[in-house]
Amino acid sequence: MLPADDADALDWLAFEQAGVLTTAQVSGLLLSEGKVRGRIRSGRWRSVCRGILLTGNGRLTRDQQLWVAVLAAGPEAVLAGVTAAAEGGVRGLRREPLHVLVPADRRAARTTLRRLPIDMPAVLVHRTSVLPESHRQLARPPRTTTARALVDAAGWAAGVDEAQAVLAAGCQQRRVLPEELRAVLDVLPRAPRRRLIGQAVSDIAGGAQALSEIDFLRLCRRHRLPTPDLQEHRVDEAGRNRWLDAYWREWRVQVEVDGAHHMDARHWAADMRRQNDIWTSGDRILRFPAWLVRVRPDEVAATVRHALMAAGWTPTPRRRDPAHE
Repeated sequence: MLPADDADALDWLAFEQAGVLTTAQVSGLLLSEGKVRGRIRSGRWRSVCRGILLTGNGRLTRDQQLWVAVLAAGPEAVLAGVTAAAEGGVRGLRREPLHVLVPADRRAARTTLRRLPIDMPAVLVHRTSVLPESHRQLARPPRTTTARALVDAAGWAAGVDEAQAVLAAGCQQRRVLPEELRAVLDVLPRAPRRRLIGQAVSDIAGGAQALSEIDFLRLCRRHRLPTPDLQEHRVDEAGRNRWLDAYWREWRVQVEVDGAHHMDARHWAADMRRQNDIWTSGDRILRFPAWLVRVRPDEVAATVRHALMAAGWTPTPRRRDPAHE
């Protein structure tokens, strides 16, 4: 609810920051230390951690947790990585720990961040010497743009698969364009996993909208298979719009890379109907679970090679090196 018409500056600041304030902000608004202690003792307010107050006494909400993370990290701190990307609308990302970015020349309040209450997630502080205004999102709490958040998240991810999945999720959900990711990467010459991120962005821009499709495209390159068209549009027998994961139009061969949701019984019948529509149109279709593409790429590549050759494709013979003959 909006503050009342006669609300003072403190009420408005508490409204803007979900009830989370710093002691410096409170003193700046002329509320004495004695009055603050009185409100805490009476249970009206709560001391969250050193220097951070809550104008209430309940458990921290998600918005309040985000404000605590930013304010506890100190001046110029912004939400970043998967935390900022989630605030930008990207679904399916890790909610904890919270990621915060601060200027490289400033130290965050490590002691304060180590003594957070039980209803507050851990906060990871990252430093950067490059954070132009174009990478800052006008939001409350302050955060990086979704494109910068995803590039940072990929660099900070625990592994390569997670890094690629974060980038794919942002583009698949239409929260960011590959061109925006590339523009961020151009400004960060020392970004972690810069080469990997650049390759993943190029794959996504070429049509690979999910991690499994990125894996499949790389499999084709590695095994010298012709490059397929990705996310090819077609209309099925019932007039519904469909997008094919991979399609070789010249040989009329299709590949579907199935995620975990295809294992749900509700999807089986729809998948079978779609497969029947494809076969009756004269195309060949191969289907692989996403895990098989990653774990057994040689097996998948051999099957695709046989299907393409059966449809008329002729592999290009490898060039022979006379020096090794």
